[in-house]
Amino acid sequence: MAVQREWFEKDYYKILGVQKSATDKEITKAYRKLAKQYHPDANPGSEDKFKEVSAAYEVLGDEAKRKEYDEAKDRGPIGHMAGDFTQNIRTEDITDLLGGLFNRGKSRGTGPQRGADQETEVHLSFEEAVSGVTTAVTVSGETACVTCAGTGAAPGSVPVTCARCQGSGRVSDNQGFFSFSQPCPACGGRGVRIEKPCPTCGGTGSQTRTRKVNIRIPAGVESGQRIRIKGRGGPGKAGGPNGDLLVTVFVSGHKTFGRRGKDLTVSVPITFAEAALGATVSIPTLETPVSLKIPAGTKSGQTFRVRGRGVEASKKDPTPGDLLVSVEILVPKELDRDQIRALEQLQKALKQEPRKKLGGEWTA
Repeated sequence: MAVQREWFEKDYYKILGVQKSATDKEITKAYRKLAKQYHPDANPGSEDKFKEVSAAYEVLGDEAKRKEYDEAKDRGPIGHMAGDFTQNIRTEDITDLLGGLFNRGKSRGTGPQRGADQETEVHLSFEEAVSGVTTAVTVSGETACVTCAGTGAAPGSVPVTCARCQGSGRVSDNQGFFSFSQPCPACGGRGVRIEKPCPTCGGTGSQTRTRKVNIRIPAGVESGQRIRIKGRGGPGKAGGPNGDLLVTVFVSGHKTFGRRGKDLTVSVPITFAEAALGATVSIPTLETPVSLKIPAGTKSGQTFRVRGRGVEASKKDPTPGDLLVSVEILVPKELDRDQIRALEQLQKALKQEPRKKLGGEWTA
């Protein structure tokens, strides 16, 4: 098993917040908690921390790797190198260690490399966020060259396998007992050579430009949420995969509706008579109005649930949200003489004592 130089630089137990004696169950529990806390979709800007936690669990969550990691940490980098020589371990691993100890340049990083993630934002209406929408976003940054389709070679030609490294991207430098592996100087570690560079990108295979990308926004997205679009980010290097596109969503408000997760909210005014006697009233939705039965004796502020009239269902969440209707009893600010008399008569007829339970002078 190849020992990574990062093992000597980082304390994976400390990263996960567990003791060295922690059980496999404790390590898994700690990882899940931290992964949820630092996941980029839930906590934008925490991608580096999420990768660090994942790297720690990749080692400590595997019994064989954890044993190797513990032994390597106990012996230290010099001790481990000596052990590697006696065990005839691959010299590439020793090269990585010595490169870090004696500043002989970077270790690996040749061959196919994943493209960088790119970021953009999209502004949606309230209705689009609730129902989901397919839209176009503008992305500025590095992308595959339109002339050579990312190969780096001029039209009509193709990259050829590097004769120096035979396509591996690395060459060995034998110095007696030591054998150092380093990026091939002839091809820069790519494993291929561009004999006729593309006139547009100069052989790099990429160019910086602004492009339009069509994306699908799922139903129920919330303002501030970040969506990851796989493979639509920066171009990979030397045949590596593209990076991802991270889209931050901003949702405008609505003059009538509010939102609580999957549920929509609306406030509907009713008269005192409708609240006291009961009534059937028309309720607005994002589509067509629906009828809602208000029972007799309804209180102001009481909330009713209209099933299935909230955020639309999606593949990720097949259950639609509901519409929460809060009723508000209207109290007139100005009354004419007839209305005042009518209310006075009603008050006498009802014979209500609303403050009786408070006791004392409040009963008057």
